[in-house]
Amino acid sequence: MAEPKVKTELHERNKHRNPYDFKALIRNSPSLSGFVIVNKFGAESINFSDPKAVLALNSALLKLYYNIKNWEIPENYLCPPVPGRADYIHYLADLLANDMGKMPTGERITCLDIGIGANAIYPIIGIHEYGWNFVGADIDRDSLLNVEKLITANENLQAKINLRQQLNPRQIFRDIIKPGEYYDVTLCNPPFHASANEAQLSSARKKRNLKLEKNAPLNFGGVSNELWYEGGEKAFLLNMAYESKHFGRQVNWFTTLVSKKENLKAFNKALKRLEAVEIKEIQMSTGNKISRVLAWRFYL
Repeated sequence: MAEPKVKTELHERNKHRNPYDFKALIRNSPSLSGFVIVNKFGAESINFSDPKAVLALNSALLKLYYNIKNWEIPENYLCPPVPGRADYIHYLADLLANDMGKMPTGERITCLDIGIGANAIYPIIGIHEYGWNFVGADIDRDSLLNVEKLITANENLQAKINLRQQLNPRQIFRDIIKPGEYYDVTLCNPPFHASANEAQLSSARKKRNLKLEKNAPLNFGGVSNELWYEGGEKAFLLNMAYESKHFGRQVNWFTTLVSKKENLKAFNKALKRLEAVEIKEIQMSTGNKISRVLAWRFYL
């Protein structure tokens, strides 16, 4: 049996570089035991095509490593893999550390999570690892209601996350960033499909690849506003770039994940046209998936 490999592609401070310790996870979350299998390599794992197994694993990881005793999300909502979310947070810490000359910790650091979703995983990790405060914005009221439940159920999240609903689906920062507010960093995981039909076709392809029934739920889920935006990721990024200019003096670093490499050129071009004074691209890799964080600001 081959020894499971350390995930060296993850950030050096990421708690999930080592293979999952299922014994420790099950001790903390006994319900996970029903989903643990032995894979073809003879190692303990779960069936990642089973959404209930993915949900149980996420819940166990958040409980063991981030002190989240109660974590649930509504059926069919996005259940993102924790290691990749942790990487984004750690790279943001590096970005801020470069400015400050030391690791940015404590409640004086305020972050804006655009599209917090129902899972609140970015704030959960940022609060536990660095003690940051968060404002979480979303257009979906049910997502925000679920995050309110998570905050109520977990004392360590209380007074650390402020929630705001974006009532205009075409807006990103407007009506979320209030006059007089200042954010050290914003973060976002944009929807990358251009339409509901495109999202459905992508889901169908994934199900075929995973050999799932047509009506089977996807392992990581996702409702419409989490999966698609009119014009796709490119349109969302360009909208974000132009809106960010209006709030340039209220944010140190704007950042976003960019899933599709081909969208970087137009995004960079727009930021230069808007006279961003600094643009950085941060490469990230989780398993076989390569993504990048683009960071920009308008004032030094």
